[in-house]
Amino acid sequence: MPRFAMRFSTQTLLLQLGVVLLVVLLSGAVHAWLVYQRIGAEAENQALTLARTVAAAPDIRSAVATISKERGTPPAEILAKGPIMAAAEAARERTGALFVVVTDETGLRLAHPEPERLGEPVSTDPGEALAGKEVTTRNTGTLGPSAGAKVPVYAPGTNTVVGEVSVGYSMESLGESLRQDIVPIALTAAGALLAGVLASFLLRSRLQRLTLGMEPEEISTLVHDQVAVLQGVDDGVIGVSADGRITVFNAAARRLLDIPEEELPDDGGGPASPAAASVRIGQPWAAAVVPEQLKALTRDAMHDAEAVEILAAGRVLVVNARKALHRKEDLGWVVMLRDRTELQQLTRQLDAVGTMSTALRAQRHEFANQLHTIAGFLSIGHNEQAKEYLAKISETGPLTFPVQQAGLLQDPYLQAFIGAKSVGADERGVVLRIGPETLVRGTVSDPQDVTTVLGNLIDNAVNAAVAGSAAERWVEVELLDEPPRAGNGADGGTLHIVVADSGDGLGGNDPEAVFAEGFTTAAGGGAGSAAAGGHGLGLALSRKLARRRGGEVRVLDPGSPVGPGAVFMASLPGVTSLAGNGTEEEE
Repeated sequence: MPRFAMRFSTQTLLLQLGVVLLVVLLSGAVHAWLVYQRIGAEAENQALTLARTVAAAPDIRSAVATISKERGTPPAEILAKGPIMAAAEAARERTGALFVVVTDETGLRLAHPEPERLGEPVSTDPGEALAGKEVTTRNTGTLGPSAGAKVPVYAPGTNTVVGEVSVGYSMESLGESLRQDIVPIALTAAGALLAGVLASFLLRSRLQRLTLGMEPEEISTLVHDQVAVLQGVDDGVIGVSADGRITVFNAAARRLLDIPEEELPDDGGGPASPAAASVRIGQPWAAAVVPEQLKALTRDAMHDAEAVEILAAGRVLVVNARKALHRKEDLGWVVMLRDRTELQQLTRQLDAVGTMSTALRAQRHEFANQLHTIAGFLSIGHNEQAKEYLAKISETGPLTFPVQQAGLLQDPYLQAFIGAKSVGADERGVVLRIGPETLVRGTVSDPQDVTTVLGNLIDNAVNAAVAGSAAERWVEVELLDEPPRAGNGADGGTLHIVVADSGDGLGGNDPEAVFAEGFTTAAGGGAGSAAAGGHGLGLALSRKLARRRGGEVRVLDPGSPVGPGAVFMASLPGVTSLAGNGTEEEE
C-alpha cells in the first residue's frame, strides 16, 4: 500500500501552529518568570523597609543594647513577655510578614513568631548584618521559604552593632500574587495563540490559491515540463500576463524575430550593451522591441482574431494570439509564431509548375496541329510557306506561349516560368513581352529565389496593368545576367531583372513605402499593388530575399497616370551559372 502522504499545505499549517504554540508558551513562561522576579524584588524591598523601621525604633535599640551588655541571654519566658517581642510581633501582624526576628550581637533570637525558639541561634547566617551591612535574601528557614532582608541594630547614639533585625515574606504569598497576575498573562497568550491559528489558516488558504492546489513536487515537475516544451518546439511562444508584462519568450520566438538572447546589465554602470534592445522577461509588452502587428493581436478588440501573416527578419510568419483563461481568471495572452517562409516559396513554385502544366495540357493538341501543318507544307513542296510559319512560331516560343520576343530567352527555366506567367496574364487581357535588351547567357542555378522575386514583380505588374487606365495593357520584362567576378566563380553570376507595366504608376506613393509590409494599392494603384488575394507581403519579401543575397529590389521609375507605369529593378547575386565553355567571351 502506498504510504500516506500529507499535503504540503497541511504540513505548512501544522508547522505554523507548532511554531505559534511554542512561541506563545515560551513568551508566557518568560513573562511569568519576569513577573515572579518582580514580585520577589518588591517583597525584598518591602522586607528591607520594614527591617530598617524596626531596627531604627528607639525601644528596640535600647532593649537590644541592654541585653547585649548583660552576661548571657535572658530565658525564653522573659523574652516572650519583653518589649522586643511585643514590638516585633506588632510589626509582623501589621504588615503581614512571615516573620520579624530580632537577635543580639551573637545571633541568638530575642524575638520570633514561635516563642519556644527564643534564645536559640537563627537558622541563617547573620554575619553580614552583624558586620554592619544591609542584605536582602531568599532562603529557606524554620518557617519555610521566604524573601527577606537583614539590617543591623545599633546601640543608641553609637555606631556599635548590638544585634540585627531579619524580616521575611513567605514565598507562598508571592506565588499567590503570581497566580493573581497570571490570569492576564494566560488571556494574552490565549489571544496570541488564537490569532496565530487564524493567521495560519488564512495563509494556508492563500497558499492553496496561489499554487492552484498543487503540491511543490507537482509545481517543480510542471516548471521542468514547461521549460522542456517551450524550448523544444520549433514554433515561437510568447506569454503576456494580464497586467501587460512578458512572462514567456522562448528561444524559437527570439530566433524567428531575430532578437538576441536576454543578458544581464553591466554591473559597473557602463554604457548599455547591444543586448539592451533585447526582450526581457518581466518587461512591459507595450515597450518590447517586436513588430507592432504582434502587439495589435493582444488587444481586447482582437480577442477572436484569425491568424495573420507578417514579415519579420526576412521570414514570413503566421501569427495568432489566444486569450488564456483558468477558471474564468484572466491569465493574459499566448502568442504563437510559425515560420512559413519556405512554405510560401514552395507555394509559388508549385503555382508556377501548375500554371505550366495547365498550359502544356491546353497546347498539346495545338502543338500536334502545328507539326501536321509543317509536314503538310513540306509534303506539297511549299517550302517557303513552311519557313515563314516556323519563323512566326519562333517569335512566340516553341509551345506558343503568348510571350512576345520569347526567342530572346535561352534558359529553359526562364522560358517555362515566364511562359507560364504569360498564360495567366493573357487570360486577364495583358500582353507579356520580353524586352529587347534581354541577354541571359548562363542558366538559372537557384530557381527558388528567382521564382519568388521574379514571380512577385510580374504578378504585381500584371495587377497594375489590369487596374490601369491605358487602352493597351502590357508588361515588359528584361533580364540580363552578369558573370561571376574573376576568381569568384563559385558564388555564381548575378541576374538583373527589370519589370515595367502599362499601369498608372505608384499613385503618388513614396517609392520606398511600397516595400513596407502590408502595403497594397490593389484598389487601382501601380505595380506596387499586391497580388490578387495577397496580403501586401510580396515586395517586402522580395527585397529581403534579395538583400540577404547581397542584392537589391528598388523602384527605377514610379511612373505617372498619363504615361507608362512603374518600373522595378531587382538584382539577385549568385543565382546563375555559366552555360558552357567560352560563353563569357561572347558579347
